[in-house]
Amino acid sequence: MSDAVLDKQVKKQKTRKRRVDPEIGVSLSWKTLKLQKQLIFMSVPIAIYLIIFNYVPIWGWIMAFQNYRPALSFGQQEWVGLQQFKFLFADDTFIMVLRNTIAMSFINLVLGTTTAIGLALLLNEIRVKYFKRIVQSISYLPHFLSWVIAAGIVATSLSIDDGIVNVILMKLHLIKEPIMWLSEGKYFWGIVGASNVWKEVGWGTIIYLAAITSIDPSLYEAASIDGAKRFQKMRYVTLPGIKATFVILLIMNIGHILDAGFELQYLLGNGLTIDYSQTIDIFVIKYGISMGNYSLATAAGIFKTIVSVILVFGANYTAKRLGEERLI
Repeated sequence: MSDAVLDKQVKKQKTRKRRVDPEIGVSLSWKTLKLQKQLIFMSVPIAIYLIIFNYVPIWGWIMAFQNYRPALSFGQQEWVGLQQFKFLFADDTFIMVLRNTIAMSFINLVLGTTTAIGLALLLNEIRVKYFKRIVQSISYLPHFLSWVIAAGIVATSLSIDDGIVNVILMKLHLIKEPIMWLSEGKYFWGIVGASNVWKEVGWGTIIYLAAITSIDPSLYEAASIDGAKRFQKMRYVTLPGIKATFVILLIMNIGHILDAGFELQYLLGNGLTIDYSQTIDIFVIKYGISMGNYSLATAAGIFKTIVSVILVFGANYTAKRLGEERLI
């Protein structure tokens, strides 16, 4: 066999090797694409949706480098470079907003994760299925309420006029007179954290309950043979069994660390708590729509997006170095 023929066969093998997806082990040939044309066809609307609503708006980021004026055309806009970002990081209001966002996100992350895992562990130990379903249904129903309704319920519960929280605390003799919860900034972060737990704990529990059901029952049987009690099974079988799910969700939630929310803070906040209630999203709305400073609002949005992406990749890399499950 001549050298030319051998070289051609080697190139052909290399090309075929490159076309094999290392994750799924399927050759990415035209034949494979043709066989999976139904799946590809069904994914087209999703791809178009993502492109239109997630990638096309990135074009608007260019406003962060301009002193944007809506009445002027693109060529007439004044280019200011990084001036908007410099103003942003020198603004005391933005620093305060960044502090509030990180604090409330951290509280939501810790409280949301621990309460969801705790409730999932408790529900898993309930042997009466009817009661278990009732508790589970009641816990995740608030998830379907809009934040407008949820904020109204929270405000009514914390009201100084016969609000249930003040009534219970006074009945328990923990306070002597009703507290104006929504008028003092020092309570605001705790109220937001507790409200998020009440609204989302049931929904978050579903994921961990699904992870618990995937644990091999023989592990519980082996633990029982070794004399393990319920708490020991929970500690040495259930918790390690849901560790991978916990790490994946943690990586995803870390990416939203600058996404503390908008609706609840906007609806519950007032002039007395403004130093503790404003988040980056409210800052963007305030400058972008109320004050018409689109460039500064866009710069704040870019900062939030870039930090979120860095945090996701950083958390994913850390998980990889620690030998844990990772997102990417």
